[in-house]
Amino acid sequence: MPDQTEQQLLADLAERVGIAAEYYDIVGTRHVTSDQTKRDILRAMGFHVDSSEALALSIRDWDESSWRRPCEPVRVLHEEECGAPIACCLAFEDGNERAAVVRWQLRDESGEVVQEGQAGPGLQAAEVRFLDGRRHVRVELPAFKNLPLGYYELTLRAEGLVGGASGAMRLIVAPRHCYVPPALEQGRRLWGLALQLYSLSSDRNWGCGDFTDLNRVVEWAGKGLGAGLVGLNPLHAIRNSAPYHTSPYAPLNRLALNELYIDLERLPEFFASEEAQKLYRTPDFQAKLQTLRESRRVDYDAVAAAKRTMLDLAYRQFLKDAYTGAEPDLQPQTARAKLLERFIHAEGEPLELYAVFQTLEEERRLIQSKTATWQEWPKQFLAPGPAVREYGKRHRKRVRFFQYVQWIAVEQLLEVRRNAEQLGMPLGLYNDLALGAERNGAEAWMYQSVLALDADCGAPPDAFAPEGQNWGLPPVNPVALRAGRYELLIQLLRKNLRFGGAIRLDHVMALCRLFWIPKGKPPSEGTYVHYPFEDLLAIIALESARSKTLVIGEDLGTVPDWVREHLTKARVLSYRVLYFERRGDGVWKAPGEYPRQALAVVTTHDLPTLTGFWSGEDLQVRAGLGGFRGDDARRQAWEERQRDKGRILAALKQEGLLPDGMADDPAGVPAMTPALCRAIHTYLARTSSWVVLANLEDGLEEISQTNMPGTVETHPNWTRKYAARVDELIGDERLRDLGVCLRSTRPIS
Repeated sequence: MPDQTEQQLLADLAERVGIAAEYYDIVGTRHVTSDQTKRDILRAMGFHVDSSEALALSIRDWDESSWRRPCEPVRVLHEEECGAPIACCLAFEDGNERAAVVRWQLRDESGEVVQEGQAGPGLQAAEVRFLDGRRHVRVELPAFKNLPLGYYELTLRAEGLVGGASGAMRLIVAPRHCYVPPALEQGRRLWGLALQLYSLSSDRNWGCGDFTDLNRVVEWAGKGLGAGLVGLNPLHAIRNSAPYHTSPYAPLNRLALNELYIDLERLPEFFASEEAQKLYRTPDFQAKLQTLRESRRVDYDAVAAAKRTMLDLAYRQFLKDAYTGAEPDLQPQTARAKLLERFIHAEGEPLELYAVFQTLEEERRLIQSKTATWQEWPKQFLAPGPAVREYGKRHRKRVRFFQYVQWIAVEQLLEVRRNAEQLGMPLGLYNDLALGAERNGAEAWMYQSVLALDADCGAPPDAFAPEGQNWGLPPVNPVALRAGRYELLIQLLRKNLRFGGAIRLDHVMALCRLFWIPKGKPPSEGTYVHYPFEDLLAIIALESARSKTLVIGEDLGTVPDWVREHLTKARVLSYRVLYFERRGDGVWKAPGEYPRQALAVVTTHDLPTLTGFWSGEDLQVRAGLGGFRGDDARRQAWEERQRDKGRILAALKQEGLLPDGMADDPAGVPAMTPALCRAIHTYLARTSSWVVLANLEDGLEEISQTNMPGTVETHPNWTRKYAARVDELIGDERLRDLGVCLRSTRPIS
């Protein structure tokens, strides 16, 4: 066992970097973080912790780090704080700061100098510390005034000291609040439809929903139903390979879109390619497409193979028509080629690195094995650097293919957004930003210096998951995130906020704290790690204001009250699920008890549909998968479900919403009906919550839920298609009547 001194050093370092010494779970049980967990998490963060000496050195480095550099990597200010001085730290000898001068410049995002000046000669030390025999002083630069919202680069150079000193800081000026659309500011309450895009069936898609299908649904929802928004699953790039790589919440890269959603038949080069058209018209290919369309499940591997084949052929045609010159000096000669070049330039390094990763992975899997991960690549490719840049230049045509694919996807999705705006939908598309990305994917390779790859994130034990949850995603290291000037968060927000008028932040509590689990350990050995909440929330507010995007925070699970209070002050909407909105005695909350600044929905992708809830389908599936500890637990779950159904009926009766002829006894209501579905959604629509969503599967009486948490191979998660095709949705009486109920309670105008 470590001695008391080492234990104290371990506790001190853990406290400094934000590792919780203890936490309370959802029922109030106290959990003390073990020394081993602290050590494992510190090691995952990059600290040396194997001895008292190593711990003491890590603490010393931590405490002295701000004194050994001229300035911090980043500082976040709110608008009203711009008058505060900026501190910098300089090392002097013999007290010669009296002759020193600090010259500084502040540049905006275009690179233009907006303010500049100097401090000194004769600097006034605000604080002094001696390190390694040298006198370090902290001095304060004059306040910056009248800075508009945005990002700035502060550079400073000190003169008059041995060796000089220079540094750079990212200065972020942010608003206090996220953007709220005028419609909500004026007191209007909105409603919309939520769907899983891949689940859309149609007579024209290639086996899963695509952006053309989405466009049709948006037009129908906005024009025909009077909806104010259409909610979507995360559209991030995934591997599209069953069963392990189909979850949109475990993506390859959150900075890129899933190519599965591209409609090939809207690409001019697809039609211009004789080779593509010849293959497309073959009986075998048409038969394959028909099989994929008719299947009730998305065959990710087959759809991805068909689309990648045709994208390759379309790209070959694009290169032939659009460029001159040899690789790597491809010269655009058509309008489309110039549009692609502008897109590549605007997207910058994140797209370049993603495309190089895809090219490298494609090559390495042919050379090594189909299952090789980037951690097994040759040393020079293990992280972005000179060798990776050189590789990208040598393989420019293939790198450009992956950039071309993203260009197509982004343009098709932006077209859907523009269509929603033209229809007058107040919010249009509602996108979803996943919490993290898989450790073997592009994002983890690109931003590995910011991630803790030797840890997982998840959730502590609660009523939903008594054993806790391990999501298998590497958490962001808060220490490295700040050292990296919050670049990953900024890029994630910019790449995702552009597609809609609202965004849902999955597991929004991660802005404040995230449950870390040492890799290979059970959730019971995890604990919380704290994040720079105020900084992260300010950046979200800034990007929300710039893009005019409403922010919804998924705040389900174990959430301290003070976290919700801060989110509310920042005008982040709470995410309220009917199944969970109960009083202490289990009775459903009345509509008037819902918070105003919230989005309300009946269920989510991880919970049973209304029809499944009423029939107990989810309980039967859990029983079949061995999810209950014996018959007693199964019977208790079923009995509780019956009580919950009775409570729902009683709540509807209290509001005068029970359908005609229906009593509040669940025994007399054995199955969900369209009328009961409408009553439940009208109940939600009566709340004061700004936004209400109706899930498409509930309106269609779908029984199977999208995802059964804790399962991968044993349950077909993320593959279900809607029984009704897009053309049938438009004429479906159940959906039309549901829309009428919601529109009458929440009219758009």
